[in-house]
Amino acid sequence: MFDTLSDKLQAALGGLRTGGRLDEESVSRAMREVRLALLEADVNFEVAKDFTAAVKERALGQEVLKSLSPGQQVVKIVHEELTALMGSGDSRLAFGRPPTVILLAGLHGCGKTTAAAKLALLLRREGKRPALVACDLQRPAAVEQLEQLGKQIQIPVFTCDTKDPVAAARHGLDAARRDGLDVVVLDTAGRLHVDEELMDELQRVRDETKPLDVLLVLDAMTGQEAVNVALAFQERIAFDGVVLTKLDGDARGGAALSVKAVTGRPVKLASVGEKLDQLEYFHPDRMASRILGMGDVLTLVEKAEAAIAEDEQEEMERRLRAGEFTFDDFLASYRMVR
Repeated sequence: MFDTLSDKLQAALGGLRTGGRLDEESVSRAMREVRLALLEADVNFEVAKDFTAAVKERALGQEVLKSLSPGQQVVKIVHEELTALMGSGDSRLAFGRPPTVILLAGLHGCGKTTAAAKLALLLRREGKRPALVACDLQRPAAVEQLEQLGKQIQIPVFTCDTKDPVAAARHGLDAARRDGLDVVVLDTAGRLHVDEELMDELQRVRDETKPLDVLLVLDAMTGQEAVNVALAFQERIAFDGVVLTKLDGDARGGAALSVKAVTGRPVKLASVGEKLDQLEYFHPDRMASRILGMGDVLTLVEKAEAAIAEDEQEEMERRLRAGEFTFDDFLASYRMVR
């Protein structure tokens, strides 16, 4: 993920890291290389220019020049500016009175249907009771694909024998209310932003279901074109955030670095693999660390904790079935629940 960009940025900052005192010439040279690395990564030109200007201004400030390790200070500034570029803080989804509606929109082939299933699985792991609603009535077998995915992850999929996506969305929402489910994920048809009829249809689905989160699904591999798509959708549909798919195959990172700066909407979720459990909340600070070769320790720790918890649960279940469950096991299981 972002390997090409990561290598070039680290090379550009390598001289600053090891050098002693900083002068304007060395900072300017490094920023020129950083700007080239960003442009080669398909980052929006204005975004790259503003980014390097902001870093340079801070790098030539007094707090850097007077510090003991000015090179390290500049790297720290680059990290902070990268984090700000992608959206400070982590952008969680909004939840209201159940059922909370989450609407996914985007172009054809960007991975919306799979992203919908991944999102439903992620929400269930957080203790929610989600459902999927098939509103993609354009693509052949789209409904069947969603049903298959729902079966794999054991999450209900609501379908309706109609050609009207608004009716399908209304039916799914009513069914989720009836079953006492608290989140509904709407999988809508892929559409080009220039297709007026389909964009009007999307607006009708949004007006009917009143989603708390409208998420635009973008293919990270398309780079700056993904940002152009986001801008075009923003003119018609006021989306709240972005889901980046295929991020694991993106060596450059142009979409992830540009979309927040250009549209003002944060990347909320990122798909980092083909498996249905490989959807993560997007953390700009962790992604900045990964790009600069500092590693992403927090994500690693979270994954390790999840794996350990699963192993312990399996062992506890085995001991319970074998009649070896002790008071210490009871205490350990109580701590897990807490």
